[in-house]
Amino acid sequence: MTTPSGATSRTLSEAESKKFLGAVGLPLLSEHLATDPEAAGQAATAMGFPVVAKLCGEGIAHKTERGLVRLGLGDEEAVRQAASELLAEARDEDGAVSVLVAPMVRGSRELIAGVSRDPQFGFTVMIGIGGVFAEALGDVSLRLLPITRLDAEEMLEDLSSQVLLGPFRGEPAIDRAAVAEVLLALSEVVERHPEVVSVDLNPLIIVDGRPIAVDALVEVE
Repeated sequence: MTTPSGATSRTLSEAESKKFLGAVGLPLLSEHLATDPEAAGQAATAMGFPVVAKLCGEGIAHKTERGLVRLGLGDEEAVRQAASELLAEARDEDGAVSVLVAPMVRGSRELIAGVSRDPQFGFTVMIGIGGVFAEALGDVSLRLLPITRLDAEEMLEDLSSQVLLGPFRGEPAIDRAAVAEVLLALSEVVERHPEVVSVDLNPLIIVDGRPIAVDALVEVE
């Protein structure tokens, strides 16, 4: 892949991306990589059910579109079966693959966030409404990097769907300070790592009012 600057780039696997982003304090789940179904089942039992299983590899960017995600797995046998199916779906172009096992989290609301490099303006950071509302609403806010805490807070205020940020379907209001921390962490990633081309956090599931990045992809030169 070619970046806006003309250099070549690569996209890290989900596991590598999360390890990369964990250093700046982004809210991530405790996950486990397994290379075979038995190890996947044991990892799931250790973390507790239900869990999610995904096929993970550097050549895999669109897991959902390819059916490489299994949700709500409730016991070890279900995880082993899912892992076996996922590994069988691997293609040569996916490179080395493994099964990522993670706790299953649920929330009525999702956000999307990320950074990207514009060839004219440089880096921008984005926050928006995700999930089933994303395409219907197209509700996003952008800022040039670097940003301050005030910038991050104003980005949330810019979103049109303020009702989704308040108490919703029995869940508490979104912790705006916690979301602002996510945006500041994304800004810090770019400051620390000039080789970064883009970061995609999709989705950020809101659990008890706080965002959790359940999927992440980082593109680097």
